[in-house]
Amino acid sequence: MPWHLPSAYQHRDSAIHHLPAAGKVASAVAMVVAVVLLPRSAWLAYAVCAVVLLLTAAAARLAAGALAKKLLLLEPFVVGVAALSLLQPGGTRVFLAMLTKSTLCLFCMLLLSSTTRFTDILGVLRRLRVPALLVTSLALMYRYLALLVDETQRMSRARRARTYADHRGLLLRSAATVVAHLFVRTSERAERVYAAMCARGWTT
Repeated sequence: MPWHLPSAYQHRDSAIHHLPAAGKVASAVAMVVAVVLLPRSAWLAYAVCAVVLLLTAAAARLAAGALAKKLLLLEPFVVGVAALSLLQPGGTRVFLAMLTKSTLCLFCMLLLSSTTRFTDILGVLRRLRVPALLVTSLALMYRYLALLVDETQRMSRARRARTYADHRGLLLRSAATVVAHLFVRTSERAERVYAAMCARGWTT
């Protein structure tokens, strides 16, 4: 598989990686809940949480550059949601608090996904009696997300091989065509996979 998921597990020989998956999931959830429940003005507590997460990343021997890239990839969504608070009175403080909380929560989840295999996380969810349909959907999503991106890359490469102009408008139309074809292929593939699963006795 030439493409790797942004939150792929990073194998390291560290104490954090050897901890039980259930403990890491519980710790991550506790950290997220604690950050969310903190008052907006608790900047010292935010700093303490950030230090704890950074020390955890250092103890896990994770690559700082890779973590930063993953966090920056998700940060625009955080900024977009937090920016809505700027429309209300005193929105600047609310914006900064939301941005800080969301960044800390995202960083916590990135640490979890970087130190715990996704299959282990699914195993924890099963033991917690999370609905089987939801767990199965997550497993299928994770499995076929890389396949979907690989299909996108192949279609984009084929489109570029047939496009000889660098005009921006033409490139945008080509991208729209790739997205439309990808949607059709994804729907068809999903139907085939579902039919194959039903033929093998899978039921909801």
